[in-house]
Amino acid sequence: MIQLDAEWLNYIDGEWMSGGAGWIDVTNPANGELLARQALADAADVDRAVQAARRLHLSGELSALRPIARGRMVQEMGRYLLDHIGEIAGVLTLEQGKPLWESRIEIEGAALYFEYYGNQASTVEGRSIPLGGGYFDWTENEPMGVSAQIIPWNYPVEMTARSLAAALATGNACVIKTPELTPLTNAWLARAAVAAGFPRGAVNILCGYGHEAGAALSANPQVNQIVFTGSVPTGIRIATAAAQNVVPCVLELGGKSAAIVHEDADLDAFENDIRWGIYFNAGQVCSAMSRVIVHESRHDELVERAVNVANSLSTGPGIDRNEFGANMGAMVSMPQRDRALGIVQQAQSDGAAIATGGTPVGNAGAFLAPTVVCGISPNDSIAREEIFGPVLSVLKFRSDAEAIGIANSTEYGLVGGVFTRDLDRATRCARQLRAGQVFVNEWYAGGVETPFGGYGKSGYGREKGREALWNYVQTKNIAMKLRG
Repeated sequence: MIQLDAEWLNYIDGEWMSGGAGWIDVTNPANGELLARQALADAADVDRAVQAARRLHLSGELSALRPIARGRMVQEMGRYLLDHIGEIAGVLTLEQGKPLWESRIEIEGAALYFEYYGNQASTVEGRSIPLGGGYFDWTENEPMGVSAQIIPWNYPVEMTARSLAAALATGNACVIKTPELTPLTNAWLARAAVAAGFPRGAVNILCGYGHEAGAALSANPQVNQIVFTGSVPTGIRIATAAAQNVVPCVLELGGKSAAIVHEDADLDAFENDIRWGIYFNAGQVCSAMSRVIVHESRHDELVERAVNVANSLSTGPGIDRNEFGANMGAMVSMPQRDRALGIVQQAQSDGAAIATGGTPVGNAGAFLAPTVVCGISPNDSIAREEIFGPVLSVLKFRSDAEAIGIANSTEYGLVGGVFTRDLDRATRCARQLRAGQVFVNEWYAGGVETPFGGYGKSGYGREKGREALWNYVQTKNIAMKLRG
């Protein structure tokens, strides 16, 4: 049995403290029971955290470290997470709903970001620029300063690690606003920073409502850079606030990602892509394979296979699902479950066919049966709107051009996929897809080393890979006249 503290605090300037906005209840989505209370930060708390981060930045205590030494500290944070994976995973499952084994995978993924960016710290190099014999010219990459990071609720540990590791590796001080639904596990990131030897102010973690703490953080004039993952409307508000201070943002705003499955695709292998692409974390993944666009000659077979995959999954409390396998936990909240359910029911009213699922599971908890919907057109709302749940939409195509047109027909452009044995066709298709990352013959191919980010309303900027490092530095050029 996991024992939780009754009250959880914010971490600001090296101290654990309550918040000026009171408390929020954190509940278990598997049964609706109260887990704990989390302190809520107000605008004054946010400013206190920003000022702490700014003081550290201006002191040079972090940015002046030799990068390889700073990188070792970043890596130590990852090792701390792995050393405490059991207790973190239990809390993550209780507050977010995913199976316990999925929580362990998330924490391992978070640790990998610290390992990767810790290794990259000493590689952020400048260059010399030849200007002729009378000059010496070079560039230096300096940390932005105060990095504000607003974290989503679906992967609270891993998404924090993704931005925090890169920011610390490049010498920035960070203020993190955790999600209200899943704020508890970020406490271990504060503890990891302490264990790794980071000075006060390097990592500040607070929870608050988006319209209060999030808005205050986005608009704070002492913030130098913002990273946000979440909805399009919230991303627009953050970008608008940041623009008032001329502050750059990295925005990852979700998607309606499509897999194009050609007539020669290996459908035996594709069943595994369905399993992970749409039912991992109950479909609450920005880059989920929420649409499958399949050649009409294979449509019925694919729907049958998708139904078999969906029906093979048991759904229930994540805390009871310790072993890797064919199971799925709760969605993060009842409102989130009901929203996904409502979209499916509306599609059915509009004439779509629910091949399987589309119903709540059990008498309590935010459970939705793994769902497959077919008989829809590209213009239907279920084919265009991000559901963020375990719902797969299947559409037909006849020609390659039609498939590309359907895939590119939404306002999003985060990821896409192509499934075919013809690599020439795969290459042509990948180049035409309007998406920041394209998977060929395996959904979620890639890793922490590969850049990730969107086109269109999926946002801008890139996370993961070396490309992410440039979000956290600004280039200074120094041109020196030499005496003859």
